[in-house]
Amino acid sequence: MAQPLTVPSMTAGPDFVLRPWEMSDLPLLREAAKDDYIPLITPVPSPYSDEGAQAYVRRQWDRAATGAGYPFAIARTRDRRPVGSIGLWLRDAAEGRASLAYWMTGTARRQGVAGAALRTVTTWALHDLRIPRVQLLVEPWNTASLRTAESAGYEREGLLRGWQEIGGRRRDMLMYARLDDAGFPDGRTPPSG
Repeated sequence: MAQPLTVPSMTAGPDFVLRPWEMSDLPLLREAAKDDYIPLITPVPSPYSDEGAQAYVRRQWDRAATGAGYPFAIARTRDRRPVGSIGLWLRDAAEGRASLAYWMTGTARRQGVAGAALRTVTTWALHDLRIPRVQLLVEPWNTASLRTAESAGYEREGLLRGWQEIGGRRRDMLMYARLDDAGFPDGRTPPSG
């Protein structure tokens, strides 16, 4: 069994903080459960129930406790209101790679939240945790998520046909990755946190 992990709190730009999940995050899960897409790609309970949401939060704690990865709630700094989730998953860490996944509620989209969180966790994974490769998967139609990945310095590597079942159908996914020696496409240096 892998070592237990401690999920840190980190700032993600001036407006957001990444932190461990709390039972007080149930309103975030209630909002996410109403989204058309989030429950298809995550275990967010839909239809929503307090019991299902509490089990979701406990699963996030278990992921850290078992060494599976670092699950973060994304919260606004001004009022600590959670608006999304990002996770760094370590299943393939022994092979030098980790996976990232993220989601934002509808009210948090198009505000730079996902990009700030993705840049922060990616930089932390590559530079502090010294993971050589961080990768993520995005459905080809999800242009907002594709732009977010590219703005965080991820490069498209290819199309994985019929890669994942989503909503009862096999779906194509685009593979994106950042390597420990990769900067942003325009030559900027990644932020340190």
